[in-house]
Amino acid sequence: MYKISPSILSADFSNLESEIMKTVEGGADYIHLDVMDGIFVPNITFGAPVIKKLRKITDKPFDVHLMIDRPERFIKDFVEAGADILTVHQETSIHLHRTIQEIKSYGIKAGVSLNPSTPVETIEHILGNLDMILIMTVNPGFGGQSIIKEMKNKVTKLKSIIEEKNLDIEIQVDGGIKLDNIEEVRNWGANVFVVGSGIFGSEDIKLETIKYKKIL
Repeated sequence: MYKISPSILSADFSNLESEIMKTVEGGADYIHLDVMDGIFVPNITFGAPVIKKLRKITDKPFDVHLMIDRPERFIKDFVEAGADILTVHQETSIHLHRTIQEIKSYGIKAGVSLNPSTPVETIEHILGNLDMILIMTVNPGFGGQSIIKEMKNKVTKLKSIIEEKNLDIEIQVDGGIKLDNIEEVRNWGANVFVVGSGIFGSEDIKLETIKYKKIL
C-alpha cells in the first residue's frame, strides 16, 4: 500500500492546525514531523511539546523523524507526546540496536533513516527489528530541495534485500518528492512518500494532497 506523509516543515507554522487538517481531508496517511536540533542538521524546528499539542487535532498516525544528536535521550518524551512511528538516524545513535529496542518497547513502530552518503549495509544486521527505513533523497535540514536522483540505486537495493529476507518493512523517501517524479520514485521500490513544499506550497493544500494520492 502506498502512503503519503505530508511534512509540516513546509507548512505555515502560524496556521498549523488548519493546514494539517487540509492534508487529512485530502487523504494523507501519516503526518510527518521533522524534529531538528541545529546540531545534527543546520536547522532548528520544534520538540515534543509542540507535537503533544498537535496530537489533539487529529488521530492520523504521527510519523516523527528525529534529526537530532543522540536521540535515545528523548525517546520517552516523543512517545508520550504522541508519536506512532519514531525514526532515528543511523548516523546519530551510537547503540542503534538498543535505541530501536527501546522505541519498540513502548508499543510503537521504529524506523531508521539514512543520509544520502550512508550505505544500506550499515543497517543490514538490524533489518529484522525495523518497521520502516527512511531513505533521505536530499541532504537533511531544509525543505524545498531537489531530489538526488542517485538515490535510485539505494532504494532499489534496499527493496531487493527486504524482499530476499521476506521482511515487512516500509520504505520511506524524503526530499524533493513532487507530482512530476513521485511515480518514478514509486517504481524504485518506495511505498511511503514524504511531501513538504509540494503540498504545503500549493494554493489548495487539500486538492494537492488528493492529486498525490491519485497518482499512487
